[in-house]
Amino acid sequence: MNAVKDLSHAVWQDTEMLECVSVVPEISNTASFTFRAPSGALFAYLPGQFLTLEIPAPEQPGGVVHRTYTLSSSPSRPRSITITAKAQSESIGTRWMLDNLKPGMRFKAIGPAGLFTNAESSAQKYLFISAGSGITPMMSMTTCMWDEGRDLDIVFINCARRPSEIIFRQRLEQMASRTRGLNLKFVVEEPDDYRPWTGYQGQFNQLMLGLMAPDYLDREVYCCGPEPFMQAVRDALSGLGFDMDRYHQESFGAPVESENDQPELNDIIPADDNKAEILFASSGATAKVAETDTVLAAARAAGLNIPSGCTFGVCGTCKVKKTAGEVHMVHNGGISEDDIEAGYILACCSNPIGKVEIDV
Repeated sequence: MNAVKDLSHAVWQDTEMLECVSVVPEISNTASFTFRAPSGALFAYLPGQFLTLEIPAPEQPGGVVHRTYTLSSSPSRPRSITITAKAQSESIGTRWMLDNLKPGMRFKAIGPAGLFTNAESSAQKYLFISAGSGITPMMSMTTCMWDEGRDLDIVFINCARRPSEIIFRQRLEQMASRTRGLNLKFVVEEPDDYRPWTGYQGQFNQLMLGLMAPDYLDREVYCCGPEPFMQAVRDALSGLGFDMDRYHQESFGAPVESENDQPELNDIIPADDNKAEILFASSGATAKVAETDTVLAAARAAGLNIPSGCTFGVCGTCKVKKTAGEVHMVHNGGISEDDIEAGYILACCSNPIGKVEIDV
């Protein structure tokens, strides 16, 4: 009894190496690696924090690389700690772990650390939005709230290339089947061959957000994924009037340890008091408008007819060529990346920034 009592007060410090106890495949090129402290110490951290591992890399200078991974485990289960890692084509450390890491091997680790956590949040309603392996901190936070017996109110959105590439899908569905408060929404780019998909398909956008979480304005938002994905999420939220002080993000490529390390989000947010000027080149008309006015609204006010349909960036009817200047466009799938690179915009969901010239 005394030994158990003493153990309960021993907290793992990163001066002690970690010992791998299991390697569990998740999806292709992805696995969950679970570690324990050889001394039997317990792990104390906040859900959503990360760990930095020192990984063998014989081809690299010094023979090791340091890689940072968000913890997918929950501090409510303190006897072990788990990272879930996906190897990209250029991966060195994760590739080595997938090919070589076995139970019994020991690693030096630094941490846990990081600011991306809801541990101190007073919010009652959450919106977790992630892409790919950005799901890991969301899993940690959700599991912790589940284990603590909290009254869950979470809309959990994860975006993946295919249904078979949704990490933790079965585990999340099992949790959701036992509570009304975990609302799962998966978005995929394309279905798996010979396996019908009846859920959301395409790129995450404002329209999907409104369908998946109609009360998004009331929720605290946590987002993790590649920067282009998080930019799209921020654009969607800010364009719908969300209070961005209630938005939190962590790139799985660059987690931060302190407030000073937080990257500045220099997002373009159109404002009523910022003025813009649109020259409709073909007709010679000019419109002086607020940045919050769309190109379509400005054209109509100038007596010009740009064909339109949905007015929400879905149908693509209002596609026009931008020949100069910048616009802030938040569309819902009605225009391709190739068209955007060629200079086309959707007039219905494009706000002019400064001086803009449109071929109308």
